[in-house]
Amino acid sequence: MNKNIALAALIVLGSRGISSAQETGLTAKEQKNVQPEVMNKVKTMAEELIKKGFTAGDGYGEVWIRDLNTFIELSCKVNDKSQIRKHLITFFQFQQPDGSILDGYIPSEKAGTEGKFYKSDLVPGFLGHKNTVETDQETSLIQAIAKYIRITGDKTILNDKVAGLTVKNQMERAMDFLMKERFNEKYGLIWGATTADWGDVQPEQGWGVVIDENTHRAIDIYDNAMFLIAIEDFIAVGDLNTDQTRKWKGIYKNVRQNINKYLWDDQAQKYIPHVYLNGSPFPASFDESKVYYHGGTAVAIEAGLLTKKQVKEAYQKMQQNVKDAHAATIGLTLYPVYPAGTFQNKVMGPYSYQNGGDWTWFGGRMVTQLIRYNLLAEAKEALDPMLARVISNNGFYEWYTPDNQPKGSSSFRGEAGVLWTAIRELEKKK
Repeated sequence: MNKNIALAALIVLGSRGISSAQETGLTAKEQKNVQPEVMNKVKTMAEELIKKGFTAGDGYGEVWIRDLNTFIELSCKVNDKSQIRKHLITFFQFQQPDGSILDGYIPSEKAGTEGKFYKSDLVPGFLGHKNTVETDQETSLIQAIAKYIRITGDKTILNDKVAGLTVKNQMERAMDFLMKERFNEKYGLIWGATTADWGDVQPEQGWGVVIDENTHRAIDIYDNAMFLIAIEDFIAVGDLNTDQTRKWKGIYKNVRQNINKYLWDDQAQKYIPHVYLNGSPFPASFDESKVYYHGGTAVAIEAGLLTKKQVKEAYQKMQQNVKDAHAATIGLTLYPVYPAGTFQNKVMGPYSYQNGGDWTWFGGRMVTQLIRYNLLAEAKEALDPMLARVISNNGFYEWYTPDNQPKGSSSFRGEAGVLWTAIRELEKKK
């Protein structure tokens, strides 16, 4: 069962009819008392949740690489290193002949009947699957390996052999897959299916998770910023030889230049949503150029693509979007939202799921970047309502409606991981 099919059973769409009292969902007392006691409490809650496993959260039987990548730092603190290493290696055991990496894997007995499953003789008793509309599985795994090495100091993982090749070799095969199968020569950037910001649902028919003849291929900031980070990580931890280093530094330089050339709107001071390779799936009546991608922008900042001045301006734009959307936090995926009916998957209605849902999973990453750029007042302002709703709901939820109602998994490890990281980074500044 792919992630979106599994999630459909969890989602109840939120209403847009909200009162001013509902706009944040937090009491005045909650707003005032989120620091530092709440920071400590949320940090402890996150640690306890991550100790319980590696799946994305309740409702999911899979270990997902894009999720694991965002809580692996915390996992390295509270879980056995050998278990983390085993999960990372498993993704390479499911690596495909073309070098591509799957989204996740699940015990065979827990797998559903929907979607395409992959088997591997190296991992009996498990099945894997891949949402092909995404272009972040490979980069997520490279980043996760780098975090594991930095935190544990265990570089021996690079020498483990999987299907006759070392993990280091398999890492480069994964990166080469992107250059061979997802690289557009005209723009010098990698592409994926059209999705809403960092999302994994395309507008076309069905669940929208598999590239097919109806797919509108597109280039966006999220995929390419993730690629830049992965290249830097691979160079940093991979013990590359001179030729490999030259190769990947050259690719990094070109991708970075082309991001600035084709994806950055200098006049609007924002990233454009998409560069289309075979037309847009959206009606001409909708001006997609106005849409601001919060998640992709946060990852671009992580990739070092914006100056401190631009980071602060991006944060201000996000907060204005939150105000205009009557939302609760800068985890707001995007604004303005895509109109009703533009995504055939019903979970993608306005202000739902990845189409304007509020995800701490990305909002928390933006907080960490604000801290990195020493914008501490902004970081605290953004973090406060995220922490408060964890306490208010007594748990980490996958996403929230504009009126701050929790939706999806109630034990979402991605949210726990990014909040823990943000809190730790803020503590270092004291």
